[in-house]
Amino acid sequence: MVTEVPNLIPATEYRKPHKGWSLKLCDGTMAPSATTSNSSRGQGQGLTAEQLQTYKEAGYLIIPNAFDASTTASLLHETQDMLSNFSLTDHPMTKFSTGQNDENAHIGDHYFLTSGDKIRFFFEEDAFDASTGELSKPKHRAINKIGHYLHALNPAFRKSTLNAYHAGIARSLGFRDPRVLQSMVICKQPEIGGKVGSHQDSTFLYTDPPSAVGFWIALEDATEENGCLSFARGSHRRTPVKSRMVRKKDGSGVEFVDVEGAKFPKDFELKEKEREEDEEEEYTLSEVKAGTLVLIHGNLLHKSEKNLSEKSRFIYTFHVIEGENKYDERNWLQPPSVGFSRLYS
Repeated sequence: MVTEVPNLIPATEYRKPHKGWSLKLCDGTMAPSATTSNSSRGQGQGLTAEQLQTYKEAGYLIIPNAFDASTTASLLHETQDMLSNFSLTDHPMTKFSTGQNDENAHIGDHYFLTSGDKIRFFFEEDAFDASTGELSKPKHRAINKIGHYLHALNPAFRKSTLNAYHAGIARSLGFRDPRVLQSMVICKQPEIGGKVGSHQDSTFLYTDPPSAVGFWIALEDATEENGCLSFARGSHRRTPVKSRMVRKKDGSGVEFVDVEGAKFPKDFELKEKEREEDEEEEYTLSEVKAGTLVLIHGNLLHKSEKNLSEKSRFIYTFHVIEGENKYDERNWLQPPSVGFSRLYS
């Protein structure tokens, strides 16, 4: 559901008592750059014409140093504090998966479906001993992600989300009423951080027409070794959103159904022929430094590999949708009583 949705196991909810980048294709050759400078950080001026053009063409945009070292360190410290202090006393042990490639996967239990207005913790599947079902890692090294209401309930993450800088970016992208509907820290733990298969964010956060944009912020360096993102450059222009994750009618979980509404954003100019089902995409491996912001189009295909290294890959991500577009009651994530958070003040 998110920019990244690996295999997870829900735990319990939380109650608190550098410059540089590299961009390589999977075969090791250099790819056209989707990285730009960040001269307007903190001013709310939005994207430059060059940045906007890069985003429109590639479907993603890498902005180094969007978050200064102090802010990044603060968010990382806040994350570690939450991981250390959440309770294991009453957590459910239900396995969670995107369900797209696993017919037997259980997904969308009550703990997950009611997390939209809470801060909850979801375990890595490989953090458990397969024979005993017991944790094989310390709890702070066992969590895959924290979500999905950090941007409202945690002051540090709220300040780093609902601000003039991101509002300026949203204006540049043409949003009229941008709403932040979910936020997460994804941990990519050392040795067990799960692989995330190729997906589109609008599959999990569908509006009619599609409008989701992911704001992905590296809290630590993301490298090939610890599972950085890979993008199918330009795939947002040729890959429709054909399925969406919805709540089952009996309330027992979620399922994937065919999209009956629009499959591309409003006024979207389809410049390339739609991709055939069996046609393989070429992915660009994108290593970034801590503090980097990556904007990800909701139709763009992207993925990440399992983290087999000894270094974690913590990131913070939130998603924005167009508040004027239809967001129906079938979506797994339903708005809190106050509605989704406005990005424009």
